[in-house]
Amino acid sequence: MTGNKAIFDPLANKYDAWFDAEGKLIFETEVRAFREASPLLPEPWLEIGVGSGRFAQALGIKTGIDPSAKLLEMARNRGITGYLGRGEAMPFDAESFGTAFLIVTFCFLDTPAEVLREAHRVLKDKGRLVLGVVLRESPWGQHYMKKKAEGHRFYKYAHFFSYQEVVDILQPSNFAIEKTISTLFQKPEQVSKVEPPREHFHPDAGFTIIIAKKTLS
Repeated sequence: MTGNKAIFDPLANKYDAWFDAEGKLIFETEVRAFREASPLLPEPWLEIGVGSGRFAQALGIKTGIDPSAKLLEMARNRGITGYLGRGEAMPFDAESFGTAFLIVTFCFLDTPAEVLREAHRVLKDKGRLVLGVVLRESPWGQHYMKKKAEGHRFYKYAHFFSYQEVVDILQPSNFAIEKTISTLFQKPEQVSKVEPPREHFHPDAGFTIIIAKKTLS
């Protein structure tokens, strides 16, 4: 995960407020897509990069880890059992969880392969990894990359991956993709309603959920 917890600590309140303001319909659309997949996911659940706990609270994820103390305090106030730490070295025993979520976190990882290896360790046999990502080739990915280039307070730290790049990172980390769900087909700054998700990968979707099964090395 990002090695500098101070990236989000000074902006914790602004980050969290987004979910109740301009991000409200976006968040609800993404949560709807996760809920479509959630009955297939073995418990217990862990969110790596839990942030302020918005997704964890909405989805019923009880445990989270994050390097930002201020965001983690918000997550705890939302009823999440939060651990201060990094995804590369988690304080959990091997095979502790049925499913690990990385929701809008993958693009902020310093070393994605290391986080995936650690996720593989803490997942039970045939456990699931769930990524929620904004892909580079999507209209939303292009929108955020423009913001990154302009020095946006959050996105300047992000690295946006293509779908194929995510696949190429998952495979050597011993995860096999089982299912892909796409949503947020409305254009950036034009979101006016909560959308239903669609099956499979669609390059014009602003948000993509990738579900992968833990495999043996």
